[in-house]
Amino acid sequence: MNIQSLKPAENSRFSQKRLGRGIGSGLGKTSGKGHKGQNARSGGGVRVGFEGGQMPLVRKLPRRGFNNSNFTKQYSIVNVSELNKFDENAVVDSNSLIEKGILSKVEEYGVKILGNGKLEKALTVKANKFSESALKKIKKAGGTIEEV
Repeated sequence: MNIQSLKPAENSRFSQKRLGRGIGSGLGKTSGKGHKGQNARSGGGVRVGFEGGQMPLVRKLPRRGFNNSNFTKQYSIVNVSELNKFDENAVVDSNSLIEKGILSKVEEYGVKILGNGKLEKALTVKANKFSESALKKIKKAGGTIEEV
């Protein structure tokens, strides 16, 4: 099987409505838009969340929490389980993570290792940040940690 031979499942695709093609089609004259009004016009209709001038629900509800997005630090995140792709006693850094295809790019503040999953190999891991659980799992596997 190759990508050229793929087809959608039978009856999973609907043919496009052919509007304005005569009364007999069932979608002639007004093309299913009814008579006059905002929604009958070209480009007509209202924006998402518009409630006819009534105060929209989105604006009625209180905003909760605080998001100090100006000062958040973006890290490229890698879980401990993904480090099993490396050979025993290998040195893992941002460049080697990109080479193995684990990361496509490194964010501004570098790489952070999180402790999701199991690590079965002793590795030397160089990263900008580590979670507590990641530190424990890397050390338990016999690896070493270098904070860059």
